[in-house]
Amino acid sequence: MEAKAQARYIRVTPMKARRVVDLIRGKQALQALAVLEFAPQAASEPVFKVVQSAIANARVKAERASEPFDERLLVVQQAYVDEGPTMKRFRPRAQGRAYRINKRTSHITVVVAPREARTGQASTAAPTAAAGTKGRTR
Repeated sequence: MEAKAQARYIRVTPMKARRVVDLIRGKQALQALAVLEFAPQAASEPVFKVVQSAIANARVKAERASEPFDERLLVVQQAYVDEGPTMKRFRPRAQGRAYRINKRTSHITVVVAPREARTGQASTAAPTAAAGTKGRTR
C-alpha cells in the first residue's frame, strides 16, 4: 500500500530541491532519512520532513486497513519536485534602473511503498526495435 506526502509553496528553488530529491529516489525510506539528515544542502530539511510525513501516512493507512506495518520495508518509489509560483521582487540599481529578483517556490512530492509492491515494474518493458535501427522502421 503506497502512501504519498506533499509539501507545497516551499521557499527553495526547484533546481536546488531536485538535487536533494535525486539522492533519495529508489532508496529505502529509513536510509533516505539518514542521507537527508546529513546532507549539507539547505533543501534537505523540507525533503526530510516530507519523507517523514510519507512514512507516517503509510503507517496510518496500514492501521486503517488492519494490515501489519514495518517501515523498514518501505522504499521511496517516487520523489519529484514541481515548480510553484514565483514571487517577483525588484532591486534598485544605478541610474534609476531596477533589476527583477525571482524568488522561486517548490512543490515537493514523495511516494513510499513496500518493497514487494515495487518489484516487477521495470521488467515489463518490451524491446521496441532491432539494435542497429536506432528506432527507425525503414
